[in-house]
Amino acid sequence: MAVSGHLGHLLRVIAAAALFSTAGTAIKATSLGSWQVAGLRAGFATAAVLVFLPEARRRFSIRAALVGIAYAATVILFVQANKLTTAASAIFIQSTSPLYILLLGPRLLGERARGGDIKFLAVIAAGVVLFFVGLDPPVATAPDPLLGNLMAIASGFTCGLMMLGLRWLAREEHAGSASAVFLGNLFAFLVCLPSMWPLTHAALTDWLLVGYLGVFQIGLAYTFLTRALVHVSALEAALLLFVEPVFSPLWAFLVHAERPGTFSLLGCLVILGATIARTIRETHRADVVQVGESAP
Repeated sequence: MAVSGHLGHLLRVIAAAALFSTAGTAIKATSLGSWQVAGLRAGFATAAVLVFLPEARRRFSIRAALVGIAYAATVILFVQANKLTTAASAIFIQSTSPLYILLLGPRLLGERARGGDIKFLAVIAAGVVLFFVGLDPPVATAPDPLLGNLMAIASGFTCGLMMLGLRWLAREEHAGSASAVFLGNLFAFLVCLPSMWPLTHAALTDWLLVGYLGVFQIGLAYTFLTRALVHVSALEAALLLFVEPVFSPLWAFLVHAERPGTFSLLGCLVILGATIARTIRETHRADVVQVGESAP
């Protein structure tokens, strides 16, 4: 029963990652600017969180507000990155968040990584370097890859802080993490608000897309994630969320025919290969532990 319960929490993280993976394609599909998309997406998400996570209304704190700031920075930077570089680059570079969790987790949460995790994250770092070795040429859906990649790096750092913060709040009290998600979306909306106008050129398709991004891609996804983080460590969650970068470039290719460059593709493959290898290793280790615990 305990194993099944933990599996359910892991599946919630994976479901969140699947919803997260649609962000880049939907962001690129809108004719709205990056500040408009980030602001409207956050506005819809603010309302969605109140519906999906009613506990978000019950407890506000300075700690939840601090985590909310990291959240707001992450979602704004991620939209900016997706408007400037390829979806593959934006999401895989943002996936450096486990690096910062590894560095800061022991001090902030007391959750120490094993030696195998350090080797795994070193491979991730090497994969990210490949995105800058051979920079993708500008295209219609990615007009400034260098600036977009730098935005994605910044988003990875703030995402690491956000994941640590959500785990911190979830361990103390679940309502705190829900409040942080609500406050983060509210902060993002308020920050973007001055740069959102005018919206007179927004088409129905644009409104449907930002509505989807706010309600499902953020609201529902973070509902899954905050429920799971009560029982899943910050590093474990961040690693499971690599489901997101696997599918994000695929959606962008299918919808926008967006193709990452050779070095970017190599970076994706290095990160993906390391993730698969670690998953196999951790699954084998869990099986060995389970057999050992069941032995008489």
